[in-house]
Amino acid sequence: MRKLKWLLSLLLVAMLVMTGCAPHQAKQETKKLVIAEPVHLIAYLPLYVAIDKGYFKKEGLDVKTITATGGAHVTSVVSGDAWGVIGGPDSNQIANYKSKDPITSVVNVVNRANVYLMANKKLNLKGHSDKDLAEFMRGKTIAAGRYGGSPNLLTRYLLMKVGLDPKKDVKLEEPADAAAVVSLVSQGKADMANGAEPQINEGIKKGAWGEPFYGFPSLGDYAYSVVSVKESTIKKDPKTVQKFVNAMLKGLKLVNENKAEAFKVLKKEFPTTPEASLQAAMDRAYNDNLWSKDGYITRAAVAKPMEVVKKTGIYTKGYKYSKLVDMEFVKKAGKNK
Repeated sequence: MRKLKWLLSLLLVAMLVMTGCAPHQAKQETKKLVIAEPVHLIAYLPLYVAIDKGYFKKEGLDVKTITATGGAHVTSVVSGDAWGVIGGPDSNQIANYKSKDPITSVVNVVNRANVYLMANKKLNLKGHSDKDLAEFMRGKTIAAGRYGGSPNLLTRYLLMKVGLDPKKDVKLEEPADAAAVVSLVSQGKADMANGAEPQINEGIKKGAWGEPFYGFPSLGDYAYSVVSVKESTIKKDPKTVQKFVNAMLKGLKLVNENKAEAFKVLKKEFPTTPEASLQAAMDRAYNDNLWSKDGYITRAAVAKPMEVVKKTGIYTKGYKYSKLVDMEFVKKAGKNK
């Protein structure tokens, strides 16, 4: 009888293995997540790397990105169309005002203000003092991007810093599509424009402008693009948030430490952009220390974009760092290394 039971047990195990149902072979259920981005940018490379290299899959996550322009990247999370958003904490705070389920930032990605100013090649900047910049920009038409977007606000912030009134001393063109700034300058409808890669090199190739005459990365640590989720997501499903952060930190590590592999992923993400332009964009990013090294969002890095929205008058209600940022997942990932 014992021999018969043993043979039956052995047969059952064999059947489970053959059908792929053995307990130790049971597949982990993959959770699908959508991350909304305001535009497809080279700056978001750590996110693309984490997807391409399978870092999310190893955590049991299937992560996709959707491009939602015109500020829709934030509202996509509010509406539930996206699980998370990559963008500025300042945009989150504006959406959070009086919200019962605020958006909270959980990992840093772009730790510099990834915006540059370019001018028509016919224009020549004589110096880089505030006075020089004021004289250079006064009376010009500037393709500044969507009102309320970070590039637009940073441009307004600089104008005010050098003593110009954005409403009187310059003319601001404010297209919702960030890519439109290149055509505005190349067609002569604007003298200057703000932008980031790949728009910078696209404009250089088209002869719209030369190298940037001003770079906002000079502001230092600046939480420009962080990944954020709703507070309810953190409370209801902290395990998924932790898995996401774990994978993002791996993406950041590869981009910061393995330029060759990062470049391979970049070429996949921007297949129609010439390799020379992509290389120039990568060189700019590394020279400007664009990406966060550890995913941590500091108080000082948040204070800078919040100062910009306050000075430009788009948001003056204040904020609480502890409500806007949650670093428990980054800290936990660091302890588990």
